[in-house]
Amino acid sequence: MEQPTVLIITDETEFARSITCRWQSERSLPAFILMSSDVRLGFDPETFELAIVGSIRPAALSVVLEALDAAGKRVLFVSSDLALLEKIRDRWPGMVALRRQESWLDTLILVGSEALHRVRAEANAMGAEKTSALLEQQATLGRYMLEMRHTLNNTLTAMLGNSELLLLEPGLLSAEARSQIETIRHMALRMHEVLRRFSSLEKELMVLNQEKRRKPEARPERVAAAF
Repeated sequence: MEQPTVLIITDETEFARSITCRWQSERSLPAFILMSSDVRLGFDPETFELAIVGSIRPAALSVVLEALDAAGKRVLFVSSDLALLEKIRDRWPGMVALRRQESWLDTLILVGSEALHRVRAEANAMGAEKTSALLEQQATLGRYMLEMRHTLNNTLTAMLGNSELLLLEPGLLSAEARSQIETIRHMALRMHEVLRRFSSLEKELMVLNQEKRRKPEARPERVAAAF
């Protein structure tokens, strides 16, 4: 996620303008999508990471918040009505309800920035988990191929030996049969070369692991200084 996106749902132009202008002064600026409370037009949950809702028609409030809750996105709801804020907290405990009062923009930017930071951290963690799972699958496949290497080598040795014995008797085979056996021998040699590269790779990995073990660990005081 290179640049997060914030969806602002409001029926008041000044509400959206205030948020976007205030966020301009921050070092990290998200992209913005502006939308009215008429969510019947629909929105794509994949296009934003955080939603800010405020100053919308009362009749549309439940529809908007239900749609956002179903999308599973982080939501900041802003209102000057304390009773309404309490209702929002009770009905949608996963949403953050903020009171619109003095310095409310500072609070909103602070909470919103932290929410986007967590979204980014979760996305990075999920990406790392997927990468780790993929690497583990590849490692399992690699270990299996190394384990099967000896069996394949024995099979290839038998194929090469028998094909070479047959090719030593030129009068025993027809031209077509001889060509087919030469093809088998050639393919066996190619497979043998692939297995030889696996052996070379295994040795390289062993050397790398040995070098890694020999490297001295960082001293605690140096590690602490790095932070």
